[in-house]
Amino acid sequence: MHLEVVSGPVNFVAWKGMRFFIVLCGVTVLGFAANGGKPAPVTFHKDVLPVLQAKCQGCHRPGEAAPFSLLTYAQARPYARAMREAVLAKRMPPWFADPHIGKFTNDWSLTASDIKTLANWAEQGAPEGKVTDARANPVYTNGWQISTPDMVLAMPEAFEIPAKGTIDYTYYILPTGLTEDKWVSMAEARPGARAQVHHIIAFVREPGSQWLAGSPVRKGFVPGKGGKGGPDGFMAGYAPGMLPMKLRPGQAMLLKAGSDIVFQMHYTANGTAAKDESRIGLVFAKEPVKQRVVMLQVQNGRFTIPAGADDYPVKASITLGTDVELLDLQPHMHARGKTSLMKAVYPTGEEEKLLAIKWDFNWQLNYELPAGKILPKGTRIEGVNTYDNTPNNKFNPDPKVDVKWGDQSWEEMMINFFRVAVDVNTPMRSLVARPPRPAAD
Repeated sequence: MHLEVVSGPVNFVAWKGMRFFIVLCGVTVLGFAANGGKPAPVTFHKDVLPVLQAKCQGCHRPGEAAPFSLLTYAQARPYARAMREAVLAKRMPPWFADPHIGKFTNDWSLTASDIKTLANWAEQGAPEGKVTDARANPVYTNGWQISTPDMVLAMPEAFEIPAKGTIDYTYYILPTGLTEDKWVSMAEARPGARAQVHHIIAFVREPGSQWLAGSPVRKGFVPGKGGKGGPDGFMAGYAPGMLPMKLRPGQAMLLKAGSDIVFQMHYTANGTAAKDESRIGLVFAKEPVKQRVVMLQVQNGRFTIPAGADDYPVKASITLGTDVELLDLQPHMHARGKTSLMKAVYPTGEEEKLLAIKWDFNWQLNYELPAGKILPKGTRIEGVNTYDNTPNNKFNPDPKVDVKWGDQSWEEMMINFFRVAVDVNTPMRSLVARPPRPAAD
């Protein structure tokens, strides 16, 4: 090792720092040697459990989407090797956002240190360690990711899902019976048959709406073509990886007295027959509401993705008619989806990329932003989604056909949702400056 000697008075602070560095290096070398050149011991209770609590237990616990729980050592030990493989390949936890674009409060991707901890634990034989080192698991509400609901609306009868075949979108109109307006601060849609429920969308139908007029109430049905109007809002949704709505204090969605919740149920046959009884839970705001939350979207239903197209773009945009706070972003495509980019073009002409993801049809995530992301009036929200209609796409149902908009998974969609908060007195008609504008292919 070469040491350069500089003449002059000794800088005590610098020498003190160097002395600390030398001692630290000595301790590190001695510690490494004491372990025979092997990584430091990793135990479940001291090292692994905190990672699982922070990044994995939201899904890996009873009643949630994951196929096994990771709450205890006994539950985690059999999967140590599988976890090592999954985290080294970065398949788990599922997270698809470009880390250089945007910051998201629900980012559950693992750090390099997290990955090393889980991998070393498996390689060392998955030791348990001392139970006294464990930090208590979070307290979860049984059956819900939200707080205990103030209202639960459920399908009145089980839907029989066949083992094979195509299943049309099925709707359920569920009256709330509310006699006064309510502000909803949390909402969660929960499927009964997770393996067969592709998605749930819980729409709001306000009193006097002509949407689905004449349709049966509290009974499943397939809507006819050409109905009048559409839903008055989006309350909650479910797809693999989607988080329930948990708004910040002072924020809520309005649910008017006499409104209905309308379930749109999309089932996918997977070879096993099942029964589904999905439901939605609502938590009403307990504090004064200062901001009303609304779901908006950029959407393009006029496209044709040619057979064999590798990176086919579909674009859409809307312009905001008032100042909003941006809460989250959620692109939506089907099996041929490849990437999605959402950006804001400000009235000044400045552009900002908000989210860029690689699409995975098996995990349809929403990406939540920190508080305070303000988009001024006149901001244009643009979405550009790309599609892979080639044999290289392992999820492609048929690369030999052109693909248009459609409800089923072998068709395609381009809907990029985003939720905003506005002053509670803001007229809803002022949110969008003009109707959504699909871009030319």
